[in-house]
Amino acid sequence: MLKIYVDADACPVKPEACKVARRYGLTVTFVSNTRMRIPDPGISTLVVVDGGFDAADDWIAEQVSADDIVVTADIPLAHRCIGKGAGVIGPSGRPFDEENIGQAMAVRDLMADLREAGTITGGPPPFQKKDRSRFLHGLDQMIQTIIREREK
Repeated sequence: MLKIYVDADACPVKPEACKVARRYGLTVTFVSNTRMRIPDPGISTLVVVDGGFDAADDWIAEQVSADDIVVTADIPLAHRCIGKGAGVIGPSGRPFDEENIGQAMAVRDLMADLREAGTITGGPPPFQKKDRSRFLHGLDQMIQTIIREREK
């Protein structure tokens, strides 16, 4: 059964992930380093992992399988999950796939270098209402695509 895993520590679209999952009768697993409230406990669960900085990412990468979906803004985690055949979408609605993950990794590394050099001091733009809308649409489309592929 298709599962949705959410890298939950800084995810701004937790309720939206549950909204789309409920529409399709799916479950959502939120994975975090700390306890937190989760939306829609009827279809969602929280997994709190102990360990270091990437413990939640490691847990998701170990659990995910082909045709599952991962919601994350973490590019290295997205890369690992794509390698296992999972669908990956960022909170802003941007899907990651084999065609664009290499470029995303390169941009991530470049931005890290620029931040270390002091050239860039700000972070990403603020999360906006249009990002939520794009996420809802993108997650819905990703689920439909996976379901269609399974029916072939």
